[in-house]
Amino acid sequence: MKLIIIAISVFTALSFSPITETTATAVETTNESYGSSFSLINDTKNKISIYTGTGYVTLNKGSKTSISCKVGKTVHWASKGKKGDVIFKITSDMCGETIKLSKVMD
Repeated sequence: MKLIIIAISVFTALSFSPITETTATAVETTNESYGSSFSLINDTKNKISIYTGTGYVTLNKGSKTSISCKVGKTVHWASKGKKGDVIFKITSDMCGETIKLSKVMD
């Protein structure tokens, strides 16, 4: 008997609850998609060490490395495992490209 009373109570509550209408609005977004990394090639005449923001890399003449394309982050010179002066700041136009070190050095 208690079960019937509970069932009737639930049914009554649901049948008299206000009906709400939900409307969805379409929002158009544009996301620029970039490569997740870019290549940096050492086109100088010297062996160099850099800090990429995530680790230290030594590049011989003509060698290259892949760097995560985190726009706004900086790439630094490195010496003996310590980062030095900023070489350049990563920009969105670098993503997915091969960048020559000589072009981004000050």
